[in-house]
Amino acid sequence: MTARLFLRLFFDGLVLGPGKVELLERIHETGSISAAGRAMGMSYRRAWSLVEEMNQALREPAVLSIRGGPGGGGALVTPTGTALVHHYRALMRLLEEEGAEEVAAITALLRDCGDMSDGK
Repeated sequence: MTARLFLRLFFDGLVLGPGKVELLERIHETGSISAAGRAMGMSYRRAWSLVEEMNQALREPAVLSIRGGPGGGGALVTPTGTALVHHYRALMRLLEEEGAEEVAAITALLRDCGDMSDGK
């Protein structure tokens, strides 16, 4: 049995978790909010809404939108957005490394999937 660790941080005005961090990473990779959203199975509207939520909560925006023109539009992850991803990923590594013993202890308390004869 394996455990997966998810980290969600709750701040006034911002909830930061794996989805928003992945969105920033994909915007960085693709240069596009819509392409990043599509890659994650979400609409442009949803992806833009998440970007706006981050931009409004942070001192500096995480993503800058570049209007279309002859070369087309796009999006750029700012140094603030890059720092946000970096710190989130570093915190995840720390939790995975330092919390491994506790995760193993919790796992040991769980029933094996074959032991769940009552269907719950």
